[in-house]
Amino acid sequence: MTERVVLAYSGGLDTSVAIGWIAEETDAEVIAVAVDVGQGGEDLDVIRKRALACGAVEAEVADAKDEFAEEYCLPAIKANALYMDRYPLVSALSRPTIVKHLVAAARKHGAGTVAHGCTGKGNDQVRFEAGISSLAPDLTCIAPVRDYAMTRDKAIAFCEAKGLPIATTKKSPYSIDQNVFGRAVETGFLEDIWNAPIEDVYEYTADPAAPREADEVIVTFDKGVPVAIDGERVTVLQAIQRLNERAGAQGVGRIDMVEDRLVGIKSREVYEAPGAIALITAHQELEAVTVERELARYKRQVEQRWGELVYDGLWFSPLKRALDGFIAEANEHVSGEIRMTLHGGRAVVTGRKSHTSLYDFHLATYDTGDTFDQSLSKGFIEIFGMSSKIAAKRDLRQ
Repeated sequence: MTERVVLAYSGGLDTSVAIGWIAEETDAEVIAVAVDVGQGGEDLDVIRKRALACGAVEAEVADAKDEFAEEYCLPAIKANALYMDRYPLVSALSRPTIVKHLVAAARKHGAGTVAHGCTGKGNDQVRFEAGISSLAPDLTCIAPVRDYAMTRDKAIAFCEAKGLPIATTKKSPYSIDQNVFGRAVETGFLEDIWNAPIEDVYEYTADPAAPREADEVIVTFDKGVPVAIDGERVTVLQAIQRLNERAGAQGVGRIDMVEDRLVGIKSREVYEAPGAIALITAHQELEAVTVERELARYKRQVEQRWGELVYDGLWFSPLKRALDGFIAEANEHVSGEIRMTLHGGRAVVTGRKSHTSLYDFHLATYDTGDTFDQSLSKGFIEIFGMSSKIAAKRDLRQ
């Protein structure tokens, strides 16, 4: 029986060439799998037909936008997940979604190998292969660009020699990865970290410095899930899409950072994630109103570790699954409304309302109606500071 390889297929030059490249190198039949996570661009059926024209024996396409939003982006919103306190895990979240479909296709078609188009310098090779090995430890992974030194020049030459239906003329100066949760841009002149990004880099966001009227939006959450925008019910996907439009029009969600890659190098990345940043900002503020202090403090530690695990490609790991349970419990009372002003590249919270609020006006006020018994504070401070006071006396004796 002929060996079969399932290839994560994007429709671009590298993965199109990889179909014939893998067939020649391994004598295997290639099944191309394209997954729509809201990246836009070409129609999925066009991509499917191109894969077949490039030599795939079968090609599958999957509309996974809702799945991606509900099963991958939503947990990140509940976790307030920002790698290095800034990056909302745009690419890292899409990889386990794609991995799940690749493994399913491998099982369906009896393939023993899964292939992807990543290089040996990035994070995505780890995310694909660690995810595949977690879901299907019996499958083998190959990466033609990395394993067979498939440079762009070689890919173009192969494409032209075989007459593949792929445009090989102009190459974008940037490496771009995008989905409904955001957009990542790197390489080109951005590799000089002194160079400022130019407006051509951006697509999801308008220039935040351009004069315009502010936009006010109210986001409603139910147990951490965004369920309405300005009172209109939405799915998670719709919430992200609508805030991509509205926050993006105000220049919200631009991030220019040097990040620590899993493979040990520092990399300059430019991101734009207007919907993600707006939703995480709103969610964080609603947690401030509804989550008890000690739980909130501990959750911030969990959020950092959760983000690191996802960034590192360990979505399907035991620790990540265990932390999911904690985050779900912590979101049990995160329900209510957050009002934000979107303007000048910022999403600024201006109002909070929740039936599960822990904010007590009568305890917080300094005016008439104050129910806080201030006479209790003196003794509380004495006991609270006791251990530090004893230690300070000892240090003075030394």
